[in-house]
Amino acid sequence: MDVVDGKMKIEKEYDQGFRVEHEGDDHQGRLPESSKIKKMKQKMATRCDQQYPTLPPPDLPIKFRKRIRALGGSDIALIIQKCLFKTDMSSDHNRLSIPLNQIQQTFLTPQDTEFLNSGNNEKKCSEMEVLLIEPSLRRDTISLRKWEMKKASESATSMYVLVGKWNSVAWRNALREDETVQLWSFRINSKMCLALVKRRAKSNGYFIEF
Repeated sequence: MDVVDGKMKIEKEYDQGFRVEHEGDDHQGRLPESSKIKKMKQKMATRCDQQYPTLPPPDLPIKFRKRIRALGGSDIALIIQKCLFKTDMSSDHNRLSIPLNQIQQTFLTPQDTEFLNSGNNEKKCSEMEVLLIEPSLRRDTISLRKWEMKKASESATSMYVLVGKWNSVAWRNALREDETVQLWSFRINSKMCLALVKRRAKSNGYFIEF
């Protein structure tokens, strides 16, 4: 099984809460199945960072800064830089995941946090409609939610997600699995807004936008 097929299998089985059985596993001294899945997920999540370990801190491209200033925006902050995984690009999932442990800095006000925390699971949760500047600089609205993911025999994990129109955003901007993106926040009259940037690494180790 190659890396891509292995990644797809692990993601599918992990998302559905299945145990993974591998041919040739030695039952003596092997890790519990949940631990093996967790280690595989962590390895996949850091794949892009390991590919470019010495990249400098990213900055928001000038064209985005100009667009934000033209809209009267301020308080620009990087939320996350991540690789797009299979589930991010799945039309059935229709969401971009923003894991809490990968967030670069606080981007929500206490009022925002309280509102998003008022939901109790991924099917019944509060959502905040926000302005999104897409990689093409097109403007649209998208919904931000907080999900509490609960798995059997495991503690709950939380993440923010962009939902609702995510499939349309991905299609319009030709987003692809394993592509690196950045999500930035800014404020217009204290209201939170977002900007999505596509990135690629040049040979000299600097990121540029598509």
